[in-house]
Amino acid sequence: MTSPISADLSSPKSASLWGSIAWRLLAAALPVALLLTNVRLLGTDALLIAEYRRAGFPADPYGFTTEERIRWAKVARDYLLNDAGIEFLADLRFEDGSPVYNARELRHMDDVKGLVQATLNVWLGSLGVGAAAAAGSWIRRRAGDLRRGLWAGGRLTLILMGVLVVGLIAAFSVVFVGFHRLFFEGDTWLFLYSDTLIRLFPEQFWRDAFLFVCLATLAEAGLILLLARRR
Repeated sequence: MTSPISADLSSPKSASLWGSIAWRLLAAALPVALLLTNVRLLGTDALLIAEYRRAGFPADPYGFTTEERIRWAKVARDYLLNDAGIEFLADLRFEDGSPVYNARELRHMDDVKGLVQATLNVWLGSLGVGAAAAAGSWIRRRAGDLRRGLWAGGRLTLILMGVLVVGLIAAFSVVFVGFHRLFFEGDTWLFLYSDTLIRLFPEQFWRDAFLFVCLATLAEAGLILLLARRR
């Protein structure tokens, strides 16, 4: 004998409701998941090495070699992703005994770590929601809802990334400054050209980073649209 609850969950009306919820959740989670996946890829060894070694990347006028930049950038990346306190960076010293980071830089890196850790949680949450919605549609054999969610999410991603790309092309500095004013207090993110953070991560680094994230996300969204298009 079928229970009233089971019968209700398997009814056409209930299935339609679950399907509607699932594709909307998938569509909402997809842009966030794609964008933050590519942001996370920025910190991989492969991309860091490729960026510093690419032709045309500006040299450090204060003396860092390419290999030194790669070394110290990896350490900064490790700090942002691990559970260590700010002493992880504060204890670093150059060969002459001088600190790698000054007090202002350390304060900023502490702020950045908080933002990165929160962003990682959002990333994992978006992956979880998207995967659950997609799996639910697949298990319930509602391929149409799955394709609909992917199609809507792909289009939303293209629109959002398109707006961002236009903004970056038209006024990168405005977008860059606006980002920092949104997430960081006052002028705590401003440094001298001789400071380690600027020597490791000059403006060109961030221009390339934004470009990579936007183009990769656009390409992934386009591929998803091709896979999800209606037959």
